[in-house]
Amino acid sequence: MLIEKFLQLCKTFRYFNCKRLGRVHVVLGNKPCDLDSLISALTYAYFLDKVSPPDVLCLPVLNIPRREFSYYPETRFILEELNIPESFHIFQDEINLHQLNDEGKLSLTLVNSNMLASDDKSLESAVVKVINPDERCDVNLGLQASSSSLVVKEILQEAPELITQQLAHLLRGSILFQCMSVEPERITEQQEEILSILEEKFPELPPREDIISVFQQTPFKAQGLNIEEVMLKDLKELSDGEIKVAVITMLCSNTSRTLSGSQCLTEAHKRTVVGLF
Repeated sequence: MLIEKFLQLCKTFRYFNCKRLGRVHVVLGNKPCDLDSLISALTYAYFLDKVSPPDVLCLPVLNIPRREFSYYPETRFILEELNIPESFHIFQDEINLHQLNDEGKLSLTLVNSNMLASDDKSLESAVVKVINPDERCDVNLGLQASSSSLVVKEILQEAPELITQQLAHLLRGSILFQCMSVEPERITEQQEEILSILEEKFPELPPREDIISVFQQTPFKAQGLNIEEVMLKDLKELSDGEIKVAVITMLCSNTSRTLSGSQCLTEAHKRTVVGLF
């Protein structure tokens, strides 16, 4: 299938041809590596590969170390369903973005965030595009933003022939997973429009209800994670360039609260949290 071939070629070129290429355009997902971020990064890199000059290598990069991929069972599930091997992906610790930037070869597209991690601030000069749904959605209305919707919309406008049934299945699954925790009337107009276009283009796609049912019936709890790994999975970082703040939210007694105010952790775990901050 096209996506597997593309990812396999990315892996091959990544190891053997970076030095001979004029530019490397990396599509970088956010932290954490949620389903929407990963699918958007894969799809947008595939799109760029088809529309960019031949001397530009377009790579989707997952913004986590490979060892942390097991923290995201929902992401692994949909890739396994579509027979896309984990070995095809390029992770943050497998490519030296700083070296590429120092050599003047790097272009960056950020997906699902408009900010780089503090350790990557020196890469800001390489950012050429940001795909951030939060900037286009009123979070006060409780609407669930989706990078996948923005990616589909751009591809439909620029190169609609690139949307295959496999891509439609990936993107539609990502949007539905994002929306399945809200009432149908809370889905944004853009998401509903994109879903309808994909379903009209590929009537063979399974009904929405079937996809959502599969998601709901699949246990997505990451197995065997210790408290530190659970915190790292949901860690979000804020920085003004000088001060770095780590924020983690956990569910305790059916209430979501930040760890700094939580009474559900032991003192030992609290000390771990202070160390992260």
